[in-house]
Amino acid sequence: MEKDCRPDPDQLLQRLQNDERVASSSRGHLKIILGAAAGVGKTYQMLEEAQQLKKSGVDVVVALVETHGRHETEVLLEGMEAISRCRLDRGGLVIEEMDLDGVLARHPAIALVDELAHANAPDLRHAKRYQDVEELLDAGISVYTTLNVQHIESLNDIIFQITGVRVRETLPDRVLELADEIEVVDLTPEDLLQRFKDGKVYVPAQAEQAMQRFFRKGNLLGLREIALRYAARMVDEDMRTYMERHGILGPWPAGSRLLVCINASTFSERLIRIGQRMAADQDAEWFAVYAESPQETSSTQAARDQLAHNLTLAREMGAKVQVLSAQNIAEEVIAFSREHNITVIIVGLPSSRLWSKWWRGSVVNEIIKQSGQIHVLVIGGEQADMAKQESQSLAGDINWRQLSGSLLIVAATVAFCWPLQSWLGLINIAMILLLPVIYSGMTWGRRSGLITSLLAVAALDFFFVAPKMTLAIEDLRYLPVFIVFVIVGIITSFLADLVRWQGESARQRERFVSALYSFSRNLIAAGNGEELLSCAAREIAQAFECEVMILLPDETGRLKERAKMGEHLIFDERKLGVATWVLRHGQEAGHGTETLSSATLFYLPLKTKEVTIGVLGVGLGKAEQLLLPEQKRLLEAFTNVLALALDRSGEFVM
Repeated sequence: MEKDCRPDPDQLLQRLQNDERVASSSRGHLKIILGAAAGVGKTYQMLEEAQQLKKSGVDVVVALVETHGRHETEVLLEGMEAISRCRLDRGGLVIEEMDLDGVLARHPAIALVDELAHANAPDLRHAKRYQDVEELLDAGISVYTTLNVQHIESLNDIIFQITGVRVRETLPDRVLELADEIEVVDLTPEDLLQRFKDGKVYVPAQAEQAMQRFFRKGNLLGLREIALRYAARMVDEDMRTYMERHGILGPWPAGSRLLVCINASTFSERLIRIGQRMAADQDAEWFAVYAESPQETSSTQAARDQLAHNLTLAREMGAKVQVLSAQNIAEEVIAFSREHNITVIIVGLPSSRLWSKWWRGSVVNEIIKQSGQIHVLVIGGEQADMAKQESQSLAGDINWRQLSGSLLIVAATVAFCWPLQSWLGLINIAMILLLPVIYSGMTWGRRSGLITSLLAVAALDFFFVAPKMTLAIEDLRYLPVFIVFVIVGIITSFLADLVRWQGESARQRERFVSALYSFSRNLIAAGNGEELLSCAAREIAQAFECEVMILLPDETGRLKERAKMGEHLIFDERKLGVATWVLRHGQEAGHGTETLSSATLFYLPLKTKEVTIGVLGVGLGKAEQLLLPEQKRLLEAFTNVLALALDRSGEFVM
């Protein structure tokens, strides 16, 4: 039977609808001029094109261009209108940044913005320059910008492997997907090195240092190949889009689906980048999954922060992020993969230490055994990374307070049994010494239970088995008793830890559902609009132990404080500026985000049917404190319920 090579009608309809939305929108045009490294001529190329457009009568302005003292580049700026930069004083050091509001007020047809991946100075609206560019595009201003390939987030690990330099200023790949046009400026490594020697890239002293470190010929060859391959992939995507749009017959292969297993380790960042690159190469949908279980928990604050960073990174790079709860990680990952038709699972290589495998078990091996038709790709890391991951994990496992508690309850049990040993007998004493093991496992987890079981068997031998007050064993017939005691202790601690984890998971789900139900019920019971707002602020403040501010626009569209919880919470012009931005753009901003991150509050839009009707501000009290992923999901659910209640009341919606 001949295979039907025609495109899916539903896909074509969706594509046409998307094209219509794009065509009808006022969003600006984004052109990225991509290069392998600094000095290949990206800024020069951008200014040459801008001069041609200006001669054709196009309204082009220079929002920000860095010439780095290159004479031939400065010549091209002659006759170009430039927006004055913001000058920020940082302890005597003056920093110049793009004046985003000035460009928005001028509203040219095209704005030239150099160095797209640049990190902005603190206290500016956005943490990264690409976010400034996104705001310009949303305002209908087209942007021409430049970018070096080493600043693409998904290529960060490859760049580090080639050059030995970890690039810190990166941007997510989704920004390149927004580009309407990507132009590659290419220059051979020999020509680029000659430009360095001639002083056309940096001043001679900086050029010599750069050529010895980053800009070696081998590095430049690798960067050039990466840039050309990346551009070729983008061209291929454009070609397939054109074929779909015009109904041209092609192979139309069934798409792959990838799943990346992540946890609270720094190594997961590399897995996320590899997953994004593979998904982009295969034009595949991909998922980033974290499975929480008794074996995989984030017990320390550093681990929870790293997990939140990994989930955020995966979301920014285009993954569908999913947090699972399971007793067995491997079974849950395989079940999720089969349910979502996953074709490839990407996991990190487990530690090679045998004792660590015994301590934790190998989830990777279980996934491979149960994978069936699903391909499993195991990614290894550098030895230093694996050692760091192992040391961090062990550091997080050891809690000296819990260890002291285990030692104390074992000592208390021994003190109880010591005067009664002639009456109890060895077997009964052994059974009593199991009680601290069960208590430790239920209270502090599996690892404390294991440590307590070893302490208990040592105490049993030392105090109650002849010869007493020594760890020696006179009668070898007691040896099976010790072995069985340890086995029972291990099994008991594992089961106790499982029961404890299941109880905590159930309580967490119950708290989530109960809080949401209580919040919804109280809002419905509110008599009028002011009561509704006061009730909402009070409920959110109690649920998250935070300060709350609810802002709604008045008749003129200016945001006003309508309800708040917090004695020291004052609504000033700075808070008004952040909240106004959130209202206009319908996006979260403030503390813990990359937009206006210096703000003291975290702001969320109150949205109904894509219309933002107000803003919710939340203050956690401590500057370094962030919302955990589950807290953020609950807060988003609260904002949705509040927005719906405000919309249905009709009292505050303009």
